[in-house]
Amino acid sequence: MEALTSRQQQVLDYIQASQTQHGVVPTMREIARQFGFRSMTAAADHVRALRRKGYLVHHPRAARSHSVIPAMQTMVPRSLINVPLYGTIPAGFADERTQEAERTVAIDLETLGLRPDSKIFALEVRGDSMINRHICDGDIAIIDRSRTPKQGDVVTALIDRESTLKTLEFENGRPYLRAENPHYLNLHPSHELLIQGVMVALVRRHV
Repeated sequence: MEALTSRQQQVLDYIQASQTQHGVVPTMREIARQFGFRSMTAAADHVRALRRKGYLVHHPRAARSHSVIPAMQTMVPRSLINVPLYGTIPAGFADERTQEAERTVAIDLETLGLRPDSKIFALEVRGDSMINRHICDGDIAIIDRSRTPKQGDVVTALIDRESTLKTLEFENGRPYLRAENPHYLNLHPSHELLIQGVMVALVRRHV
């Protein structure tokens, strides 16, 4: 079969996971919402490409007009799970945020070397303060809240009650958050620094 782009593979993984876990494939609207497409046209373009490359079969009279061909269903990773996406996290200046799950992101625990009992969630990156760690605006950061943070880890943190994504560092035994962009200052807590989780993976958007 013809090779898939990274985005096409992500869309196929999402369709496979939905078909396996729920017995139905997602609608174009659900695919667009899952990947943050601005319209259903982008979702339809990816589905058409998957059909053309032989990964999906078309059902023209069905409400959900596509499904994964049987041979492809065996390729679904057994450890594929949907993790909640809790809005955005500033990779810029710290900002106040509340966490409410907007949608989910499908990831493969085995590929990332994560245990099934890992406490995983996702955040959409906003800003460019972590650009030298190749973390860009619009990327999806996969966060493990059960992992013990260590120096040099990229972490999501509450610093003086405001949230941000930065690199954890120590100076004279005291923790602070380092920006990975020379245009931003490092963040030193005045009162409190609470590490909420360690970034274990990054989903790059290719729309």
